[in-house]
Amino acid sequence: MSSAPEHNKSIFRRFHDVVNTGDLESISRTIAEVATPDMRLHTPLTTPETGRDAVEQIWVNLLRVFPDIQVRLEDVIAEGDKVAGRSVVTGTHRAEFMGIAPTGKRVEYNEMFIFRFAGGRVAEMWGVVDIFSLIRQLGGFPA
Repeated sequence: MSSAPEHNKSIFRRFHDVVNTGDLESISRTIAEVATPDMRLHTPLTTPETGRDAVEQIWVNLLRVFPDIQVRLEDVIAEGDKVAGRSVVTGTHRAEFMGIAPTGKRVEYNEMFIFRFAGGRVAEMWGVVDIFSLIRQLGGFPA
């Protein structure tokens, strides 16, 4: 049997694999399977939902804006009950985002997330997304 950190890493990778399918039904199902209903999020959210419902709504919005979004994991590190990952996100801007009309531009930005596990499921998540770089690529800030 694998250790808890290895098991948690496999769930972290599974979540990233499913978001790369772009299939909202599969993403929603996976979120329901791997996250506790009351998981706590420590990210600047633009949705009134909480817990895993907020994570699902974030993906609804991301897929609307960037229908071809891909999250490429660069590093995954696990210790104890936490898994940290650094990734590069790419996608094409196809819908309004933060007041910016669709540009058709291809974007690439970085993000880092930490998932804390309890009972084999994600109980807490912290995230840092390079929104400044993303908005700049969409023309929202001068270069």
